[in-house]
Amino acid sequence: MRLLLKLSGEQLAGDNPRGFDIERAKWIAAEVHKAQDTGAEVVVTVGAGNFVRGEYFAGANVRQVTADNMGMLAIVINTLALADVFNSVGVQAAVLSNIRADQVVDQYTHRRALSHLAKGRVVIVGGGTGRPYVTSDSAAVSLALELDCDVVLKATKVDGVFDSDPEKNPAAKKINAMSLSEAVENPKIKVMDKAALGLAADFNKPIVVFELLKEGNIRKIAEGKTVGTRIE
Repeated sequence: MRLLLKLSGEQLAGDNPRGFDIERAKWIAAEVHKAQDTGAEVVVTVGAGNFVRGEYFAGANVRQVTADNMGMLAIVINTLALADVFNSVGVQAAVLSNIRADQVVDQYTHRRALSHLAKGRVVIVGGGTGRPYVTSDSAAVSLALELDCDVVLKATKVDGVFDSDPEKNPAAKKINAMSLSEAVENPKIKVMDKAALGLAADFNKPIVVFELLKEGNIRKIAEGKTVGTRIE
């Protein structure tokens, strides 16, 4: 099985409001390694909210294109740090970028990514799609399609998709499974942007929305067990 794990920038900040939390990254590395122990291959993409949010900067004085480029560069920063942490704890990882930055990171190519996976490495891809006006969620689904990943794992703070915000409504009910078309059409489903969900629906790529910080969740998904909410 080949997994695409999508992490948010906020998750990489740990319990801090901003920045990169080394201990959180070590914990994620250990969880990814457990999935690898099942024979699964793992591709990782991340967001950049712990450093730069494009929508915060975009406005009258900073163009949307510039703000999006800033966000993609911040993603590269996250992936560089994450790969080093993975390697430091014995989880072999290679970082590739869709933004050209040859002095610090190898350029992403389909062949290069597959070569690293074949050698048992976690492939961590930064730079989004390399183009503005595309979210990191859409970049994750696109990458999962390109690398023929079996499923997209969307890591969140809660155990799947709920009918309302469980952090605001204690009576919120978890949805164990739903269709991609329903996720696209239902305005209450905001776990991923609609463009990402629509792309997944176009190519029937399943998505599992799960709680990142529950130990063993990534391994369970690799084993085919029911975790979080499956959208397919």
